Amino acid sequence: MNLPNLLTVSRIVATPIFLFLLLADVWYLRVGSVLVFAAASLTDLYDGRLARSRGRVTEFGRFMDPLADKILVTSALVALAVGRIVNAWLVIPVVVRDVIITSMRMYGLYRGQMMETSRLAKWKTTVQLITIFVILVMIGVQELSIHYQWHSIIDLESAMFPLLANGLMAVVLLLTVLSGFHYLFRTEQHSSSAL
Repeated sequence: MNLPNLLTVSRIVATPIFLFLLLADVWYLRVGSVLVFAAASLTDLYDGRLARSRGRVTEFGRFMDPLADKILVTSALVALAVGRIVNAWLVIPVVVRDVIITSMRMYGLYRGQMMETSRLAKWKTTVQLITIFVILVMIGVQELSIHYQWHSIIDLESAMFPLLANGLMAVVLLLTVLSGFHYLFRTEQHSSSAL
């Protein structure tokens, strides 16, 4: 267990804390969920870089890093869909794709083959994290404006917020579908060349 792997594991540990804060009815806990999500997202930025720069790349890290991303992102998306912040029909295909790819990764590991994370999948994860963070920041700003009785800066009930949140989610869905097909095509190609 090295520092990059600890950062990866901390992302998984942070997920239930983030969910508890986001789903709480107390304004400062909901604001705190933004900070926890931001910190967890930063671990994704640094764990891989640290592992490569220090020559600490491990099989554990190569498997757990994308899994930790999926746990954090999927949990956040499901919470946003349950809270009716984003449309569930935009979230469900993302979750299904991640379950399929994770199952393929587990099966590959069982057969002794490590499935590499594609560059497109890394972009997809980055866009997912940014999208969720932007939505959370808007929720946090609204919570602050309600508590301190500022003139409402962001109104989650107005038509503009759902349009922006679901527009960002549509981009996430597009990248998710593309990266999913990329994985399936790459796996099919690899299977054909092995015959």
